[in-house]
Amino acid sequence: MEPTFGYVFPAIRGVQAGREFYVSMCPLRLLNKIFSYDEEEVRPEMRAQRTLNRARIPEMSRYITENRKGYVFSAITASIDGDFSFEPLGTKAEARKLGSLHVSMDARFLINDGQHRRAAIKQALDDTPELGDETIAVVFFLDRGLKRSQQMFADLNRHAVRPSKSLGVLFDHRDDLAQIVRHAILESEFFRDIVEMERSSLSKGSRKLLTLSSIYSGTGALLEHWSEKDPRIISNIVREFWEAVAKNIPEWGMVQKREIASCGVREDYIHSYGTVIHALGRVGGALLLEHPKAWKRPLGCIKTLDWSRTNHSLWEGRATVGGHVQKSRNNVTLTVNAIKNHIGLPLNPEEQRVEDAFMGGKQSG
Repeated sequence: MEPTFGYVFPAIRGVQAGREFYVSMCPLRLLNKIFSYDEEEVRPEMRAQRTLNRARIPEMSRYITENRKGYVFSAITASIDGDFSFEPLGTKAEARKLGSLHVSMDARFLINDGQHRRAAIKQALDDTPELGDETIAVVFFLDRGLKRSQQMFADLNRHAVRPSKSLGVLFDHRDDLAQIVRHAILESEFFRDIVEMERSSLSKGSRKLLTLSSIYSGTGALLEHWSEKDPRIISNIVREFWEAVAKNIPEWGMVQKREIASCGVREDYIHSYGTVIHALGRVGGALLLEHPKAWKRPLGCIKTLDWSRTNHSLWEGRATVGGHVQKSRNNVTLTVNAIKNHIGLPLNPEEQRVEDAFMGGKQSG
């Protein structure tokens, strides 16, 4: 049935699983007017989408407005619940795939995938109305009822895998810190060989010792209170700092020279884990403030620190629980405290509070 009054979308017709679907474009200014999603008050079993997580919207909206020349959004997927028809450009093979999708004004569009993109675009338009003439791709399917819509949502998200943090750092060219860390690692002959650039966790058989994501977190802590603005100076100090750390942890150098296996180091020592890397970054940040010209001398004291996983008297309850390295904020702070105490750096008030609570707990236990 061809709608008398309705929407007209330029479209490409395709087939998946024996069912027709249509790919089109929608101006951003019309997105909120045309497309709907299930309201939160509807019971979960009666919805075809997850509940909108409104906490995600401001960040997604800022991504658009702060990257006007470079933002990228994938297509929205929607089902058409109502009358529609497709008018091809011609009768020959390729011409039959191109044409106009006519949808009744009474039809309802239900978003199967992309409701957060829709809400973020709406918010971005409030701040930047000129975005309205830009477009986003839309994939239309015929609505076949709630059960089919719910299955579409499940299928669309079944194989969605969030990229690892390391891969995000490797590919992110908007994040200044990511660029600094990448440059520092790739410019270092030492770290190029032992840093896993794509994965944020290491398999038992991996030859790598550290992950890019852990170096990223540690570097963020290193630079948190540093006032330098020149990216070249920052990149150099980052590379210099981590190479100085490596120089004072002999096992890192032995892995880099392939004298010992990285898996053995990870099993026996804690110094390659993200908790410790973050803690070392925080200690380095304090050294840059306390000893801006001579930070390498006190840092060298970490060479005499016993990083063994079996050093329970020092690390248990700080970096480890039951011998397993932990990742909580408290664990990072307690690990910072152990390193600072060893190299003679004073604890800041927050670190001292955490230390007092930890020592009090040990004594009462």
